[in-house]
Amino acid sequence: MRQTPVQGPAVTLVIGSGSVKCAAAIGVVKALTDGGIGIDRVVGCSGGALFAAGVALGFDADRMTDITLRTWTRKMTSKRNNMGFLRLLAPRLFGFRPDNFGLRDDGPMLAAFRDVFGQQRIEDTPIPLHITATDFLNGELVDISRGDLVDAIRASVSLPLAFQPVKLGGRLLIDGYLADPLPISVAMKNGSRVIVAVGFESPYQENIRSAGRFAAQLSAILANNLLKSRLAFQSAAHHSEVILILPQFKQRVRLFDTDKVPHIIEEGEQAALQQLPYLHALLDANRKCLESVAA
Repeated sequence: MRQTPVQGPAVTLVIGSGSVKCAAAIGVVKALTDGGIGIDRVVGCSGGALFAAGVALGFDADRMTDITLRTWTRKMTSKRNNMGFLRLLAPRLFGFRPDNFGLRDDGPMLAAFRDVFGQQRIEDTPIPLHITATDFLNGELVDISRGDLVDAIRASVSLPLAFQPVKLGGRLLIDGYLADPLPISVAMKNGSRVIVAVGFESPYQENIRSAGRFAAQLSAILANNLLKSRLAFQSAAHHSEVILILPQFKQRVRLFDTDKVPHIIEEGEQAALQQLPYLHALLDANRKCLESVAA
């Protein structure tokens, strides 16, 4: 049975896709906690799913930093999926299917996630948790709020071409960023009134000298344009109050730049601190509004 872990003012935290840059959420949570603001729901997408799970389980900043340094390493993608390459080169001979194609072996990644989260189930986290993925067959956003936590994170980070899609709940799922890099809509649909959304733009490639970098550039263009369009739509809909935090990093942060995690966390904390005065005013206004309605 879930217990209410929050006393006093609280917000829903949404952590978007952003690979290791999602560690900025550690700093955001620290700023909220030090400011006396709790978290009553958390939503995570792609790399943000790992950090959302930690927040939902009540991990402190030191533990989340340690988890980042231990799990977000090149080892996660270092093992080739030889069958995947054979299916790429000779699809008819080796039986190419959407559900069995990936160029990297996900074994090391799954082992790292399982080491952190064990057999934890999403519905048992102290703070309600939602992890998003994308339905490969129709492109719909999928909100995962029940089931094995590691399976859900694995689906949310299922980067196309790199990893095989994940069969879950009767659907074939791929990386959540393809549906929405910052799924504020999930928080809105669950009745959240005040939302703190931590988002990241994908870095553009400096030197495109390989097919891999070419694909990364295309992915960044698509993700950034989708992020901007979704934010514009959410702003127009305006069903909830959304505090948008987009940390700006003074240093370029690449996929496995874990040595920059302290800098990333600091940038997240500073970005959140800038929003705290407005957030406190907003929460106070919402509290007075609810009190007047109750009266």
